[in-house]
Amino acid sequence: MFTRRCPVPKRSCFLFGPRGTGKSTWIRGSIQASASYDLLDSAEAIRLAADPGILARETARVRPGGWVVIDEIQKVPALLDEVHRLIESRRLRFLMSGSSARKLRRGGGNLLAGRADVRHMYPLVSAELGEALDIDRLIDYGSLPLAVASPDPKAFLKSYALTYLQEEIRAEALTRNLGGFARFLEIAARQNGQVTNVAGIARDAGVTRQSVQNWFEILVDTLLGSWLPAWKLKRATKQVSHPKFYLFDSGVARALSGRLPYPPMPEERGFLLETFIRNELAAYLDYSGLDYPLTFWRTPDGVEVDFFCETARGFTAIEVKAATSWKPQYGRGIARLVDELRPRKVRSFGVYLGAREAEYPPCRVLPAGDFLRLLWAGKVFG
Repeated sequence: MFTRRCPVPKRSCFLFGPRGTGKSTWIRGSIQASASYDLLDSAEAIRLAADPGILARETARVRPGGWVVIDEIQKVPALLDEVHRLIESRRLRFLMSGSSARKLRRGGGNLLAGRADVRHMYPLVSAELGEALDIDRLIDYGSLPLAVASPDPKAFLKSYALTYLQEEIRAEALTRNLGGFARFLEIAARQNGQVTNVAGIARDAGVTRQSVQNWFEILVDTLLGSWLPAWKLKRATKQVSHPKFYLFDSGVARALSGRLPYPPMPEERGFLLETFIRNELAAYLDYSGLDYPLTFWRTPDGVEVDFFCETARGFTAIEVKAATSWKPQYGRGIARLVDELRPRKVRSFGVYLGAREAEYPPCRVLPAGDFLRLLWAGKVFG
């Protein structure tokens, strides 16, 4: 249905991505596998966990360079020893998908110590949606393939949120305090895209600060979200340094926050649009093979730039507003940052929900759809 941008690997690799992003569908359409194993099948997972050597015996006829696919590899991390041996001794290629890196890091020898690349699968991006691109719907319901295709995305997202708690957290026994974790998850989702106050979240959830810190690690390990660090000028001593936390999908953020039944409030809509744009930027940088870290910039007096990236050719700054008209004050943070970085050049963009492009120096202001087309054409980061 959609042409995915994720590049096809040439050597063994891990393909990580949250549940529902379409990893298995992409693998079936992109990799000619000589053997496949689906570890979501409990019987298959138990069989291989009991005797990992089965993998070598059942792939004995696979020729060097042939592909072996293992879906949800984190279910049986002990298989990585066999995978390691078969890559070395028989030059087989493995594509191993997963929705969590937690167990692999603990028992997998540092993800095969460089013998396999690490790649990521994101929800559908704008360049994959084509004519199906509907910014308003994507803000409200996100871009997981089934949310995009479903006539009832609310029901899908509600089920997705419950599945995460039941299958990822309870089944993996990542925390014994499931009730406390559920309260934390709702509060964290409501603070999505904001500077993270761990102590405040702990107080509101009625749990310890250490629990909140551990649970944020679980969200990162299960690929439900990631940190956006603050970029700091080396000569500056007074700048905000606490990171922001973004969930991987705006629709999932609404489902986890308990706000799915209601239309997004104006202030909520702003963070949802930021989440959508942030994930598009991350996907572009990853799929394009660029290693530029994405950050934000903020001063103690509240002047902020939503997204900032230092590239090999300079700097890119992006301000996002869920408004249909652009006001000059929206570019105040970028103007301050440009002044701080003189004489170095900063490519700066304003992204909004209006219909027309405009110039508000130093910003080039673009409707969200136009900005995304420019992004995937490779013209945002220089």
